[in-house]
Amino acid sequence: MPVVASDPWERQGRWAATVDGLRAYGLIVAMWVRSTMAYRASFVMTTITSFAITGFDFLAILLMFVHIDSLGGYRLAEIAFLYGAAATSFGLSDLFMGSTERLGRRVRDGTLDTLLVRPAPVLAQVAADRFALRRVGRITQGLAVLGYGLVTVDVDWGLVKVLMVPMMVVSGAVIFSAVFVAGASFQFWAQDASEVQNAVTYGGNTVLQYPPTVFSRDLVRGVTFVVPLAFVNWLPALAVLERPYPLDVPHWVAYLPPLVAAVCWWLALVAWRAGLRSYRSTGS
Repeated sequence: MPVVASDPWERQGRWAATVDGLRAYGLIVAMWVRSTMAYRASFVMTTITSFAITGFDFLAILLMFVHIDSLGGYRLAEIAFLYGAAATSFGLSDLFMGSTERLGRRVRDGTLDTLLVRPAPVLAQVAADRFALRRVGRITQGLAVLGYGLVTVDVDWGLVKVLMVPMMVVSGAVIFSAVFVAGASFQFWAQDASEVQNAVTYGGNTVLQYPPTVFSRDLVRGVTFVVPLAFVNWLPALAVLERPYPLDVPHWVAYLPPLVAAVCWWLALVAWRAGLRSYRSTGS
């Protein structure tokens, strides 16, 4: 008989399910962290490797600026600000939700069934599965570039602009996390769509590391109104830099990342529940 997926969200109040999910997530993460720290030398080496590999992205930008003074009208410090904000947000989401990209494999081989019979929300289990603490290397690299950008960029800092920096980093992490969950939800039907998901998550992170002026207006429209990745850093960062946005959008839109993040997360959860209800295992 096929296994019909269910989830605590359908059997108890949403608040209670959220608390249970966070608790289960924390316990699973703690288990994987203890496992990782049992081999500290390996952890240090993989973390440094992660830092170095992601650092090559910014190194490529530095090499470009050996020969140019600006890219798309933006100087190095401004691009470092954009790069650091996007990289830090993505690093946080990749650390906490990146494991969801492996859901397609579980759907194909039927191992998702083992998660359905456990007394914990499935999403929490999938997100915490094989929690990779080494990914802090990506976050550290993003924070280093962001710090460099904040120190060197020419901005008249005020309270609002100062507060917008942590706001867009946290909101951006939530937006990227929502994209991870939405992509995982799609794999309930596609079963092998991890590369499609990566094109939006990893590809979106790469796009946001550069100023919007180097891309076509159609692409900018897509990441603003279709998959709202522009709210991760483009819109709030350009408001901090007092730069015009390539599209004709109101100035106050730059202050909406928390609202956009909340809506994206809600839509991702709706997609997740729909995908989970459609799951029928691999049996017959």
